[in-house]
Amino acid sequence: MEVKITTICRTDKINKKNEAPIALKVSKNYQTKKKSLGININIDYWDFENGVLKNNAPNKEYIQLVIDSTIQELNKKILNYQIQNQEFTLDDLLDNPKKKSKTITIKDYFNQITIQLKEANKLSSASKYKFCLSSLSKYHSMDIPFTDIDLKFLIDFEVFLRKEGLANNSIATKFSTLKAAYNSALKQKFFSCEESPFTNYQVGKLWTNTQKRAIQKEDIYRIKELDLSNICKYPSPYLEFSRDIFLFSYFTAGINFIDIATLKYHDIDNSHIYYSRHKTQKNMKATLLPDALVILKKYMKEEATKDDYIFPILDKQIHITKQQQYNRILKARRKINKNLKIIGKELNINIQITTYVARHTFATVLKRSGVNIGIIS
Repeated sequence: MEVKITTICRTDKINKKNEAPIALKVSKNYQTKKKSLGININIDYWDFENGVLKNNAPNKEYIQLVIDSTIQELNKKILNYQIQNQEFTLDDLLDNPKKKSKTITIKDYFNQITIQLKEANKLSSASKYKFCLSSLSKYHSMDIPFTDIDLKFLIDFEVFLRKEGLANNSIATKFSTLKAAYNSALKQKFFSCEESPFTNYQVGKLWTNTQKRAIQKEDIYRIKELDLSNICKYPSPYLEFSRDIFLFSYFTAGINFIDIATLKYHDIDNSHIYYSRHKTQKNMKATLLPDALVILKKYMKEEATKDDYIFPILDKQIHITKQQQYNRILKARRKINKNLKIIGKELNINIQITTYVARHTFATVLKRSGVNIGIIS
């Protein structure tokens, strides 16, 4: 909405000398603020009908210069906000330090959260905000305030994501991230709203129950016994490594891939693995079954120190920072899953084989054997 600026003489503040201050009345969105110019004049020299100084007013040229230059300065600020497509309040415009609202664009706020999460080593969460912002930026420029998000914005964003080919749960993840950022910025008073657009747009409706992926126990042993030399003319050593990682996860009670990647020699004794699960920080213990021990010994080196990683995924001399480790683990998992897909295709297994499938298959095999769910958990 257009900002209206008028000059007034404040008769509500007339002093004993019959003088009143000259001020600017600034209006926007049905709100009005007054900015004092620090000049008092006798009210007899003010034309109240036209809102200007009378011709016979003392120091008229100087007072008019102050009025004009102040209005010009305000108009410059308004134009600057408009050029940047940035929302502003009257307190922002009038530089009220006590009431001035903190304005921030959606893009800047997402980047701010991403940096904070990285510094806290919450790299998976940081990636969610990074990829959510990427999708939002493809949909619309995010150099806009959160107040631009309304119900239509959310509906149109969902339509955009569906046209991009995203599945329900992927869309739900992005909306959950957007909602979390919106509520966080609102709580920090970067903006205000009468009613959140998420009140009428339910993120929960986007979530879809996915069928848990697990293969049969017999398939595990088919994978174990498969002659990899028959798959490719020149089988890659990484193909065997991919199978080993899959089987090791299964034979160690479904250990997660990231926890496999970060296993060190000091986490192993003759019969057990001890580790802290990255996702929950819960201390875990797994018995080393003979099949798992065979795989483990294949990759263990006599000259290694207790702080070395066991599997050739991470290198402590190269992958030093949490971000470097995170990036490397993602890259390795993609490559392993690509090779597992080849193995699954060779065996005509109708479920796409991934590191996650090994984890879930272990739990499913126990369940099929009649083990109590509570014990499996």
